[in-house]
Amino acid sequence: MKVYQTSDIRNITLLGGAGTGKTTLVEAMLFESGAIKRRGTVDGKNTVSDYFPVEQEYGYSVFPTIITTEWANKKINIIDCPGADDFIGGAISSLTVTDQAAILVNAQYGVEVGTQNQFRYADKMKKPVIFAINQLDKEMADFDKTFEQLRESFGGKVALVQYPVNAGTNFDAVVDVLKMKMYRWKPEGGQPEELDIPEAEKAKAAELHAALVEAAAENDESLMEKFFDQGSLPEEDIFVGIHKGLIDCGIYPVLCLCGGKSMGVRRFMDFLCAVAPSPAEMHAPVTTTGKEVKPDPAGPTSLFFFKTSIEPHIGEVLYYKVMSGKIKGGDDMVNISRNGSKERISQIFSVAGQTRTQVDEMVAGDIGATVKLKDVRTGNTMNGKDIDWIFPEVDYPAPKYRRAIKAQNESEDEKLGEILNRMHAEDPTWVIERSKELRQTILSGQGEFHLRTLKWRVENLDKVMIDFSEPRIPYRETITKAARADYRHKKQSGGAGQFGEVHLIVEPYMEDVPAKEIYKFNGQEYKISVRDTQEINLEWGGKLIFINSIVGGSIDARFMPAILKGIMDRMEQGPLTGSYARDVRVIVYDGKMHPVDSNEISFRLAGRNAFAQAFKEAGPKLLEPIYDLDVLVPSDRMGDVMSDLQGRRGMVLGMNSERGFEHLKAKVPLKEVASYSTALSSLSGGRASFSMQFNAYELCPTDVQEKLIKEYEATQKDEE
Repeated sequence: MKVYQTSDIRNITLLGGAGTGKTTLVEAMLFESGAIKRRGTVDGKNTVSDYFPVEQEYGYSVFPTIITTEWANKKINIIDCPGADDFIGGAISSLTVTDQAAILVNAQYGVEVGTQNQFRYADKMKKPVIFAINQLDKEMADFDKTFEQLRESFGGKVALVQYPVNAGTNFDAVVDVLKMKMYRWKPEGGQPEELDIPEAEKAKAAELHAALVEAAAENDESLMEKFFDQGSLPEEDIFVGIHKGLIDCGIYPVLCLCGGKSMGVRRFMDFLCAVAPSPAEMHAPVTTTGKEVKPDPAGPTSLFFFKTSIEPHIGEVLYYKVMSGKIKGGDDMVNISRNGSKERISQIFSVAGQTRTQVDEMVAGDIGATVKLKDVRTGNTMNGKDIDWIFPEVDYPAPKYRRAIKAQNESEDEKLGEILNRMHAEDPTWVIERSKELRQTILSGQGEFHLRTLKWRVENLDKVMIDFSEPRIPYRETITKAARADYRHKKQSGGAGQFGEVHLIVEPYMEDVPAKEIYKFNGQEYKISVRDTQEINLEWGGKLIFINSIVGGSIDARFMPAILKGIMDRMEQGPLTGSYARDVRVIVYDGKMHPVDSNEISFRLAGRNAFAQAFKEAGPKLLEPIYDLDVLVPSDRMGDVMSDLQGRRGMVLGMNSERGFEHLKAKVPLKEVASYSTALSSLSGGRASFSMQFNAYELCPTDVQEKLIKEYEATQKDEE
């Protein structure tokens, strides 16, 4: 493959919901361009895109696949992304490095929630969007309805470029209102016959042509003036208007496709090459320090790594975009994201699925792959000498489905850990947390489907059998009033014994509320004289304020750190349910020691037990994590989803209509959303989606708290 200059490169993220035909379209593009001699099929498990075993097993895309082909003296880098919302991470990483999105819409089902979600990410990242209505040969295909849904969902910027003459099982022709020609295909597709528009279609085509001309002219003042003067524009000016509109996200062209029969595929590639912007024409990416870096082949060399793949017999394959300069095999680079470690790029490849073709050079704006790097991860930036650019890492959505994971055979725990780390490198939206608090390994992802895919890979490819279970909830314990307790630890077993006695007061800690000078319990007053205060910011949130109020030397100062350690022991394993405790002020005001038997362990144990006793008398309360939920649901399923949220102790905060869907905002306890993605999919027939983000800790309802305390006490008795 020849070296393509920046102006001749087109980088496209191919998006669309599950079943829209992305993988089949890519196969047709490769076939029509001559890159492959025979088209594969998803059912035949022989497509260029879906080549991983798990993709062939389930018949759906799991990872974004980079495909390169050549057309009209241009190089098209197209990234075929998974359609399921569970694998949205692949779409986001792809949009980060491409210059526009092509979103497929199934003519049978119209605009789906996946279409909405993917458009939202493209729009957020200011990427141009081209819509292609696919599968026009299906019996239920309804082009007009689908186009109207696009207009309703995405506004007046949606502009028709082609429409089908006979959508349905007899589909074989489209009218192109840009070129004002009709294209008809033979049953095998491929190169169409170019015809004049039939008389019966001329009025409709003329009306749609005028609408397209106006939409194109709106993106350029000189074109608009010309349009007003002449009432129309020549074809080359329409191309200019659409091109400028794409760069500024001012127009969303709509084309027609039947990827399965290679109808419309050549015209689709023509359109990409003629109208879609090159990397040089798009807004320059910005480094973490705010510096704009234009894709200049003559500039310093810089690479951004956006994807990692682990492949048999090869190991890590790392995919990058050349952000600036040129890259050649044998170049030495510096990984600025990893403490400036040095790497040699031994080989560079142009990619088509699992087929990698070695090339001599790539210039700014191009996308390629390399292998055998020592210490490079997804999101890293590598530069040439004396360049300190760092590009922002990919901003992935927060996980929304969690499961505790463990190997069925405990001896394979270490091996499982290595596998999970490797898989996280491939898909950073698989998040692994080894929770000291919960004493579990927590695997988080975008949905049940997402985690089930990982399970299949671990068990079938790595041969490690695993179990999923519902993870424990990271509750927090706190108190609501002041309380007092004392505890004497005394142990004598020959020789030196153990002795320590601690008297303390606990109370809720609130910002800017100081400790009192006098506390009263059971009619007795306790005067506090603060000698020392330590403010400890707890790793798990909240604070512990530790006050030394010892007078008269009843406890030697050298034992105070041991008392604090004992209190921290109990803060880490709270008295109610073993959860972390937070926001407590502890005042040690008295105690006793023995000249021989007192030591650090004695006061540590005395402090621990005195704190536990006082905590239980101080109106203890459990706090539970509350999450913000954003739910996008079709209007006809709104009632079911609302009822379900209320059954999950959810509080609906607001709702509004958004492009044909209802957008709900709610607060829901984490305990109640453990399997929400599965339930929501069932309630909406797979048409709804949601995101979740931690909000705060709030008090548990009394009945929930009592149940959790009883369950914990039962486990403690079993352990005894």
